[in-house]
Formats: sequence, structure tokens, C-alpha cells
Amino acid sequence: MSRVVVITGGASGIGLGLAEALLARGDRVAICGRSEGKLRAAADRLRDVARDRILTVVANVAEEADVASLFSATCDTFGVPDILVNNAGAFDGGPLEDLSLEAWQRVLDACLTGSFLCTREAFRLMKPEGRGRILNIGSISAQRPRLNSAAYTAAKFGVEGLTQAAALEGRQWGISVGCLHPGNVLVERRLSSGLAADDEPMMSTDSIVQAALVMLNMPHGVNFLNAVVLPTEQLYVGRG
Repeated sequence: MSRVVVITGGASGIGLGLAEALLARGDRVAICGRSEGKLRAAADRLRDVARDRILTVVANVAEEADVASLFSATCDTFGVPDILVNNAGAFDGGPLEDLSLEAWQRVLDACLTGSFLCTREAFRLMKPEGRGRILNIGSISAQRPRLNSAAYTAAKFGVEGLTQAAALEGRQWGISVGCLHPGNVLVERRLSSGLAADDEPMMSTDSIVQAALVMLNMPHGVNFLNAVVLPTEQLYVGRG
């Protein structure tokens, strides 16, 4: 059965890989991002999989009007979403005493405020349908912080809290909400910023896509609430 899926931050990395996999399954997928150029490049790649089942929308998920436009365009093109994947995010770090308010706000806006606004919009549409599934992309930093990552850690802790609150509110309406916490993933951001250190084990985006598909393909009435996926050798348990 073809589903309607909205993926935020879908122009690259995990979001793009997941969009490709869902299109191959036969789903109809709307992706959003802030860069029109990146979305255009993503659309060119995805149309090789499914020319008429992909929608791209330029949107900043931290802006209410953009989120409303994203869901309106999706409904007009494909219908009410069955699935929302809150994947958009940002990273900024450094010693806490040097972290600017601007950097702090940018990370929280992308990771947490965006997830809230999209989840709120999805609830408004999914409740009358009596069903829906939301998957938030968190981070292992939501449980065990990395040094010098106060903003990102706080945002991802918030995403985990939002997940549990939304799962509680959604269950009587047939809406399931879960959170996937990846460890180190070799995405474009890591490559361009030099964060992909030689001494840190990395996973491909496909590893996270496979995990996300398991969570998204659970039967209606079953919620995969929480999952952690990381390279076997990554410091995590007891990293402190």
C-alpha cells in the first residue's frame, strides 16, 4: 500500500537516503529543506526512482508559515500524510562559555522547534484519520553527551522528551511516535566540516535508513518507541 510521507531535511544525508528507499517501496514522498539548489539536485536524483511521486518544498521548519505551507502542499499533491520523519537539524559546538546565543538558538530551532512545529501540524491532520506515524531522528547525544556540544545535546534531549510526550498524546488517536538515535554517521556535514575524524568509527547513511525502515514499517497499532544504532566500536556506553 502506497503511503504519503513527509521528510524534513530531505535534500541530503539520512533524509535523502530514506526518501530514496521509501520511493523504491512505492510511497509518495514530500521532502523539504532550506536550500532550493540542494532540493533541486535531490529531486533530480529521486526522479530516477519515481518521477511522479516526489514533491520538493523549500521550507525552514523553525518557521510556522513554512511548516504550514509544507503540509498544505503535501495534502494538495498527495493527500494527508501517513508518516512524518523529523530529520532536519543543525550542529554547533565549542566550550560552553564561548557558545553564542545565536548558535544555541540556531541548533534548537532546527532540531527541536522544527520537530515540534511539524509534529503539531501532523497531529492536526492525522487525528481525524485515526492513524499516523511520526519518527524523530535524535542522537546518542540525547543520552550521553559529547564534550563541547551543549546546544546539540540539549536539543536532542528535547527531541527525546517531545517523542515521549507526543507518543502519550497520540496513542488514543492511533498515532505512534518513535525516536531513532544514531551514532556517528558519515553524512555530508561531517565530510565538509572535518568532523569525520580518522580515529572515530563511522556508519554509512544506509545503516540508519535500514533502521528507520524497520521502525516505519511496523504494523498499525504497534509503536517502535526508541532505538539506538551506532558503530560497534564507537564510544558510547560509559563514555561519560
